[in-house]
Amino acid sequence: MPDTLTNRAPFTSDMNVCGTADSEFTEVVEGVHIAPLVGGERMNVQHFHIEPGAVVPEHSHANEQVGHVTRGAFTFRVGDEEFVVGSGESYVIPAGEPHEAVNRSDEPVSGIDVFSPPREAPDWQ
Repeated sequence: MPDTLTNRAPFTSDMNVCGTADSEFTEVVEGVHIAPLVGGERMNVQHFHIEPGAVVPEHSHANEQVGHVTRGAFTFRVGDEEFVVGSGESYVIPAGEPHEAVNRSDEPVSGIDVFSPPREAPDWQ
C-alpha cells in the first residue's frame, strides 16, 4: 500500500532513497558540478549541473551512460557528430565512446546520468 504522504510504495531494508537535496555537489571542472545520488552493484545515478559556457572535456569510460535533461540544453560531440539535447530529452552513450559536452546557452543545464557498471568520480579534471 503506497504511503499517502509521499505516494511511495513501502520498500525493503535493502532499498536506498536519495533526493537531490540530500546530495552535495562537487565542481569537477570549472562550471561543471556533479552530485552522487544512489548506487547499486550494477549502476549508479548522479545529478549534474552545467553552467553557461562550461565544457565537459572529451573523455571516455568503461561505463555505459544514460542521461536525461531536466532543464536547459547542451551539445554533445561524439566523433565528428554533434547532438543538441534539451529539457525532457534522454540520451545514451556506449561504453568506451569518446565524448564531450558543452553548454552553449545562456542558461544552466541540469539532469541525471546513470552509469553501468557504477562509475567512480570522473578523472577528467
